[in-house]
Amino acid sequence: MKRFSFSLQLLLGLVVGIALGFVAKIWDVTWLAETLTKVGSIFVQLLKLAVPPLVFTAVLVSVANLRNVNGAARLATKTLVWFLITAAISVALAIGLGLIINPGQGVTLDTGSAKAPEHTGTWLDFVTGILPTNIVTAFTDVEVLQIVFLGVVLGAAALAVGEKAEPFLNLARSVLELVQKALWWVIRLAPIGTAGLIGKAVATYGWDLLAPLAKFSAGVYAGCFLVLLAVYPTLLAVWGKVNPLRFYRNAWPAIELAFVSRSSVGTLPLTQRVSVERNGVDADYASFAVPFGATTKMDGCASVYPALAAIFVAQVFGIPLGVGDYLLIAFVSVVGSAATAGLTGATVMLTLTLSTLGLPLEGVGLLLAIDPILDMIRTATNVTGQMVVPVLVARSEGRLDTAVFDAPPQPLDQPRAARVAEPATA
Repeated sequence: MKRFSFSLQLLLGLVVGIALGFVAKIWDVTWLAETLTKVGSIFVQLLKLAVPPLVFTAVLVSVANLRNVNGAARLATKTLVWFLITAAISVALAIGLGLIINPGQGVTLDTGSAKAPEHTGTWLDFVTGILPTNIVTAFTDVEVLQIVFLGVVLGAAALAVGEKAEPFLNLARSVLELVQKALWWVIRLAPIGTAGLIGKAVATYGWDLLAPLAKFSAGVYAGCFLVLLAVYPTLLAVWGKVNPLRFYRNAWPAIELAFVSRSSVGTLPLTQRVSVERNGVDADYASFAVPFGATTKMDGCASVYPALAAIFVAQVFGIPLGVGDYLLIAFVSVVGSAATAGLTGATVMLTLTLSTLGLPLEGVGLLLAIDPILDMIRTATNVTGQMVVPVLVARSEGRLDTAVFDAPPQPLDQPRAARVAEPATA
């Protein structure tokens, strides 16, 4: 396998997984389907196992290093502003697409048998998603935004304490190095994990479930592709003044892993490495922007999907939507994504949108059957946006290494460059 680049290995894993998935589905090979499911699950578990210590130590060390970084507050503000801008563009595009294709018109489904999900999103989740009620559960439940909060607080405390905190910071740096080393051993297994994850999706769901909801499913994929192939490249070329094709060349391994894993958090380690080592984003800034984006930057799950789904549900249940409703959809999508921090999937975000609009939550039940298939493109869009914004901000602040960005992509199956984990210097 060393003859092939890491990106090609991922692609081969994707092809093999699809082939095995179709074999398991068409010939009903139960043991193969179960094996693919287990392989994919183990890989995601290994990724998530490394995420809490990685995020915590990276953020803590980066905050402590801010004594040598100018304009930290400005960087954070710009990042948040770009999160809001790209979310607003994505949801506006999705609403426009929904008004054109009318995804729920002509769809006849048994709405009486649909049930509302057990857990629904509320605006209070914004606070509970950031502030941990229990430090231990924040790590065991992989509540990334809560872990980021703890890292920021302890990092700020270390700054305030000064020299007395150096032993603690040295320990954190050592743990960070150890976690990174172990993590790249897991990343080397990504081609096998990819085969298991995509194979399980094909074997379990196939594509036949899309038939009753073909227009809506096509709309979600079309909306995400418009964001991926039109919105992001335009922003990169016009505001970032970088080559969008080179960005996608650099970012492809993380995008591909996001597509098959359906997990922004699971992809986080690779997203962060790609941002620094391939896209040339400053390591200290990336340690803030990427974990923060993995919990709140969800253009696929929180913008495109809820907008189209709300229009779909309204049309299926025969509820007309006015201009005010569409503006409310945009508001919830732009601001409400943070309310789902620490929660998985797009279901919570969708229930938040529907409940805010006063639409029946039973509409969520109509879409659950095809959710795994839609979640692939949603997560790929999420992760791409989580890499686009740091490039835009770093470029505007002179923190983008264009030589790294334009250079041939560094192999990701090799040890991480030592410079990434080193403390920043004045």
